[in-house]
Amino acid sequence: MNDAVKLAYLSGEALEAIDGLDLTAMTEFKRAGNGAVETKFTDRLKALEKLMELIRENRETEAEELLRTLGGTAEEPEWER
Repeated sequence: MNDAVKLAYLSGEALEAIDGLDLTAMTEFKRAGNGAVETKFTDRLKALEKLMELIRENRETEAEELLRTLGGTAEEPEWER
């Protein structure tokens, strides 16, 4: 979240600093011509609820894809190997 605030205050000349920011939770960023900024973030609770729904319904392929999208891993845990 702190990096999203940093992004909002970056000037056009400092855009190379974006590469160093952690924006993984951000899903949308808009800057209006008048300087107003709008950001949207991932709702992690909704994502976890969806993941649990997919697991309960034995939709493993979709659950794995969602997990990869969220930045986790879809690999089998070592204790289950």
